[in-house]
Parts: sequence; structure tokens; C-alpha cells
Amino acid sequence: MGVVQKAPHRSILHHPHLQLLPTRGRRVRSRQKSAMVRLLTLLFLLLAAPALAQVPDPYGQLVGDGYAEIEAGVSGLAASGDPRADAVLSALSDGRLLVRPADKALLIRQGNTVVDAKTGAPSADSPDLKPVRANNRVRRSIEAARGQLDLASPDPAKRRAAADAVFKARDAAALPALDAALARETQAGIRQALTEARAAVLLAKPGTAEADRMAAIPAIQARGDGDAMGILRGLAADPSEAVRAAAGRGIAAIETRLAILGAVQNVWYGISLGSVLLLAAIGLAITFGVMGVINMAHGEMVMLGAYTTYLVQELIRTKAPSLFGWSLAISIPCAFLVAGLMGVLIERFIIRFLYGRPLETLLATFGVSLILQQGVRSIFGPTNREVGAPAFMSGAFDVYGLSVTWGRMWIIVFALAVFLGLLFVLRKTSFGLKTRAVTQNRRMAAAMGIRTPYVDALTFGLGSGIAGIAGVALSQIDNVSPNLGQGYIIDSFLVVVFGGVGNLWGTLVAALTLGVVNKLAEPYVGAVLAKIGLLIFIILFIQKRPRGLFALKGRAVES
Repeated sequence: MGVVQKAPHRSILHHPHLQLLPTRGRRVRSRQKSAMVRLLTLLFLLLAAPALAQVPDPYGQLVGDGYAEIEAGVSGLAASGDPRADAVLSALSDGRLLVRPADKALLIRQGNTVVDAKTGAPSADSPDLKPVRANNRVRRSIEAARGQLDLASPDPAKRRAAADAVFKARDAAALPALDAALARETQAGIRQALTEARAAVLLAKPGTAEADRMAAIPAIQARGDGDAMGILRGLAADPSEAVRAAAGRGIAAIETRLAILGAVQNVWYGISLGSVLLLAAIGLAITFGVMGVINMAHGEMVMLGAYTTYLVQELIRTKAPSLFGWSLAISIPCAFLVAGLMGVLIERFIIRFLYGRPLETLLATFGVSLILQQGVRSIFGPTNREVGAPAFMSGAFDVYGLSVTWGRMWIIVFALAVFLGLLFVLRKTSFGLKTRAVTQNRRMAAAMGIRTPYVDALTFGLGSGIAGIAGVALSQIDNVSPNLGQGYIIDSFLVVVFGGVGNLWGTLVAALTLGVVNKLAEPYVGAVLAKIGLLIFIILFIQKRPRGLFALKGRAVES
């Protein structure tokens, strides 16, 4: 019986066909990984495609149907860095940005031509072009966007205006531009404006950290105007108690500052009014003080000076327009001569026959005033005449929050110059010595050989001429009409009586005092009641001091 030999035992792992399985598994797994990577890449591209497609085109948004889309286009254009952005936004602000309905192309009208908004290349004009619409919200966005663009301007004035525009708009999109502008700004004033604008943006931006809000409040408080107070009042509903408390302290500080500034502003207005009263009354102080004549036609001398200014400007406009800037300087001697000559004629032909008869003098000069008014009304008509302001008297400037107009400032300087010039004439000239002698004692002056009638005529002419000069200044702040002088005659008499008849320093003090008191009282009682109150005060004051604040010394005066 033979021995059965067993076949050698082979593990299943040693099977010739199964030995390939591990290699094939690795290959399968590798192919699966590659497929998975390709699938994930495809999914990523599919997911990213809509996001890329959603990147807005600002030019496309500007031709949108809704104002919200147009506003988004304005913001996007400002942030795009497009060199054409300022021109497009300017055209939109002016109503010159047009859209062609056929292809939604944006165009800009420049005079009689039309150019492409994106490239600036000339384009064909057509009657179907429609302007891009803009409401108030879009216009505010335009202002803010142009402000962002101007923050990098080399012109300091443009950078300052841009900072103010961003402060008003408070658009959070302007923060990067503000930070960049602050990093490179070197001028302290503009840097302060940029800091205030950044603080306003941070306080208006939702989600600003409490520490940033707390740091922004002092910058807004330092601005100290009504806009700053409005921003701080908007923090009343802030969730942080510390922010609300800081805003409350800032509001209290601004209110105190504004109250002080308002009082200072009223004092400035009072000085301005006092300078006008001084100009109108200083001539009356001379005639009333020297001759004791109640000249009711003094206001018409002011009117003649204003109409002389109007005639001089009309002549310059037609004959020498290049001299218009000197029109007021040329009008001053002309107005003095016209009004002064009229004053001499009134004194020589009417007043000199009525000395010592004050009631008749008052009635006679009142009749003269009516004649002059009607004469001017017949020549020039009853309507107001326009008198232009030279360039140096136009505009205003700001001094620590105090608004000062150049016109009013120059009138104050002019009034003081006239006062000092008249003081020089009366103190340092022979004519002034004779005038003061006649004022203090007419009989003694006549006994010393002074021709008192001659002094009377020239003094009346001097007072009327100064009234004419006052008309030159008043033509810049009041209507040039036949009734111009009537608004100042009563106030002029009040100033002269309150300051002391014939005393120039008294006239100056009285004019400034009445002007300032009047303006300080107006906010509380109104203009009419303030004037009535001043009149009552002066009546009571004259009861106690009949000679006014500064009485002249002399035997005739004291008798």
C-alpha cells in the first residue's frame, strides 16, 4: 500500500492570482482619491462661481431702477479707485449723467457734446437719453463719495472740505480712506477735521466696540457745534451706560460753549449795529451840538450818500468796469461833497433864518426831508436800487466758532476811521478850534472875531457830509431807497442825546452801548420790545442826567 503524499500546504495569501490584490487595492484607492479631489475642485468652482458673479459693477448699478441700487453704485464707484469716478459722480450730482435705454450705456453731457462715462471717449448724442435719477439720499451718498475721493487731494482746501463732507455723511465705507488720510496728513487743522470725521463714522457704525466709542466721544465734543451735539444726542439709546454718561457730559459741555458763543455773537452783532448808529449819528452830533438845530432832514443826507454810491457804481460799470473794486473808495469823497453841499444850501437858505426857534426849525427841516424824498423818488423811482459789494467785502470767516462777515467788519473799521478823522479835524485844525469855541460859548467866540455864521454853515455842511459818507456804508447792508434815512433818524437822536449833545466820545460810547444792549435783549424779548425798552430807559436816564453821559463844559452850555 503506497504512502499518499500530501501536497505542500499553501496559504491563501500565496495564491498566484490573489497575490495581486494589495497592489490593485492601492491603485483603486489612488484613483478614488483623484476622483474625490476632482469632485471637490468642481464643487468649489461651482460654489465660487456665483460669488464671483455677484461682484457688483458700479456702472451697472448706476443704471439700475431703484434708488438703493444707484446709491450702492455711488459707493462702489468711490471705492473702486477708478480715475473717472470723480467726473461720473460730479455729472450725477449736476444731472448730466445720462443712460441710453437701448444698451444701458452711461454717458456724460459736457456742453453740447456727450462722452462715454467709463472711458471719456466721445459718443453719439440721441434724443432718447435719460438722466440718471437721484433723490436726497443718493445726493448725500454722492457728497460722501466725493469726499472720500478728495481726501487724497494735494489741495488742502479740498481735503478740509472732504473731511467735513465725510463728517456729515458718516459713511462707514469711508473708514479706510480716513485712516490713510490721517496717516499722511501734516496740517494740524485738517488732521483735527479728519479725526472728527473718523469719530463720527465710528459712532454711527453699528457694532463699533465700546472702547472705540468712548475714544470717539471727546473728539466730537471738541468740535462743539450743533452737528456734534446731534451726534452725541443720538447715543442716548446706546446699550453701554459708560457711553451714555460720556455723551451726556459732552452735551452739557457743548451747550455751555454754545451759550457763551451765542452771547459773544450777539455782542459782535451789537458792535456792528453800534458802528452803523455811530456813522448815522456822528454828523448829527456836530450840527445839533454846535447850533442846537433839530435837523429832521439828516436821514435824507444819508440817503443822498447811498444814491451817490449807486450813481458812481453805474458810471464805473458802463465806463470803466475794471475799477469796480474801487467803487466804494471813489464814492466816499463824492458822497461827502454831494451831501455836504446840500447841507450848506439848507443852512444858508432855511436854517439861518430860524435860529433860536427850535419848533420852526424842526418843522422846516421835516418839510425839507419830504421834498428830498419825493425828489429822489421822482428821479430814481420808488423801487430799491442795487449797490454791489466789492470782492473784499464779500463772504465771511470763522473765528473759534464766531461767524464774522467781511462786510460788517469793514463797516466797523470804516466807522472808527471816520470817528478818528473827525476827532482829528476838531482837535488839530483851526476850523476845529473855531467850531469848539462856538459850541462852548457862541457870544464869546463872536467877540473874539470868529465869524459864527461862516462856522455854522461849514459845520452844518461837515455834519451833512459825514451823513453822506454813512450812506456809502449803509448801502452795503440796507436797501437803497427813498426811505433809507427814515430808519436811522430816531436812533441817531437817541444816540446823540444819550451820549451828550456835541460830544463825540459820548456819541461813540452811546452808539456801541445801545447797539450791544439791543442785540443782547432781542433773543429774550424780541426786536420791537427791545427797542421800546431802550427808549424808556433813555427817557428815564435823561430825567436824571439831562446832558447825557458826557456833557460839554462851557459857560453857554452850562447856562
